[in-house]
Amino acid sequence: MDLHQEEWWDKAQQDTNAVILDVRTEDEFSRGIIPGALNIDIYKGQGFIDAVDALDKSKSYYVYCAAGVRSGQACAIMGRLGFEKTHNLAGGFSQWKGPVAMP
Repeated sequence: MDLHQEEWWDKAQQDTNAVILDVRTEDEFSRGIIPGALNIDIYKGQGFIDAVDALDKSKSYYVYCAAGVRSGQACAIMGRLGFEKTHNLAGGFSQWKGPVAMP
């Protein structure tokens, strides 16, 4: 489900089961992240699928990338792997106006 950033961030903050997942490259990740984000690079292909499949499927995942396209793909892959609660950040990190941290 695509959410605009205010709703995405509000839900992530209120959700006690939330995991913020950054699917950008390590280089992108190193330049700034949404606080608390876990990084699994979607470009790793099967490595991404294996890493995501090992995550706790009972949690809610708030997924983002640079523009919202890769994270949308990640949400679709996660859905096929049995994740029921994935939320894509519409517009991605490039349009993010919320808090930013360094990893």
